[in-house]
Amino acid sequence: MRSPLERLASTGGTLAAEAPDVSEIAGLLRSGRARLADARNTGLSPESRFDLAYNAAHALCLAALRRHGYRPKHRYIVFQVLPHTLGLGPAVWRVLDKAHQVRNLSEYEGHTDVDLRLLDDLLTACAAVSAALGDP
Repeated sequence: MRSPLERLASTGGTLAAEAPDVSEIAGLLRSGRARLADARNTGLSPESRFDLAYNAAHALCLAALRRHGYRPKHRYIVFQVLPHTLGLGPAVWRVLDKAHQVRNLSEYEGHTDVDLRLLDDLLTACAAVSAALGDP
């Protein structure tokens, strides 16, 4: 029986099988953890903190997927496969999915209002991802 990740990598799927690259994964982990640390800096604007936290979450989730030997064809899929890459449930990936939607509104429509509750939830979810990866 094929795993959920294997099914998503089937012809025309949202993942592509690609051997893990230790150097790439290490770089994603470094980047994600540095951005997460910066996102916790309350001296920065909420918009900057949100950008940092979202990009930290994406880098860390991508590292988890790359460890399994897959590359996403779409940015958002790294959040949706968290149950399969790190065993994290809806409490984490739903926050990251919501953050992705907010990020898209900011990037493509100029909507920059950051909900501080979402920012806090995003930081918590990102920390959970980092810990599941083996937070140093």
